[in-house]
Amino acid sequence: MNRRKFLQIAGVGGGAALSGCTLKAGASDKPSEFVGMLVDTTRCIGCRSCEVACAEANGLPEPDFSTDVFEKERKTDTNHWIVINRYETEKGTVFARRACMHCNQAACASACLVKAMLKTKEGPVIWRNSKCMGCRYCMISCPFDIPKFEYNSYNPRIRKCIFCYERLKKGQKPACVEACPADALKFGRRRDLVEEAKMRIYQNSDKYVHYIYGEHEVGGTGLLYLSSVPFEQIGFRTDLGTTAYPELTTGFLYGVAMVFILWPAFLLGVNYISKRREENER
Repeated sequence: MNRRKFLQIAGVGGGAALSGCTLKAGASDKPSEFVGMLVDTTRCIGCRSCEVACAEANGLPEPDFSTDVFEKERKTDTNHWIVINRYETEKGTVFARRACMHCNQAACASACLVKAMLKTKEGPVIWRNSKCMGCRYCMISCPFDIPKFEYNSYNPRIRKCIFCYERLKKGQKPACVEACPADALKFGRRRDLVEEAKMRIYQNSDKYVHYIYGEHEVGGTGLLYLSSVPFEQIGFRTDLGTTAYPELTTGFLYGVAMVFILWPAFLLGVNYISKRREENER
């Protein structure tokens, strides 16, 4: 186990233990149905309309449209919650989007001591400024390296895609979905999107890798991806496994709980025995 993964698991475990919240996702209510997004990289044309729409919807700076923007792989940051990268693969150029994966059992939400990072009952993982204390456990616990901290701000915030949560509550789609001219993004119930992805693979078996990224990764994610090439060729981590990170700490937390319960009783017993021995000696 490398250092980053150790910190991720430790952050999830420590945060859930101290906050007293459930391990599943940090949400108080069990959802009946999560929403999600299907990203078909075979349809993406790299126009970056989704980046522009995201910036406009969330009051972020306009994306950089210089000609060399695709020369190196980009990551999301405090001003760019969605980024499109270009990859040269065995099947030619592929454009792939990066953003928060909105995990079904979000490690960042479970690690948050004060529930500032919250897995909502609808599915999006959001961040609440009024509750955050700046511990940044959400950052080290995320297996996709998504939450970013405003280090240069006098009033720093955690910044990431929140799936246009306010728009969803009004019955609208995420801004990026509405802006995509190539129909590369589809929004809906996660269960329906999984079926849609399987149908596309079945009907076009030569076009797609027979795998839906996000269906099972780290317990399943809100963003689901289709690709024409193996996902490691377009920058995706394929070493994450299928177990949700919060579940990895279940046994540890039960052990911690038992220590907290039994240790005081043990100390009281030792103190009682010591006093009785002193009294007998006198």
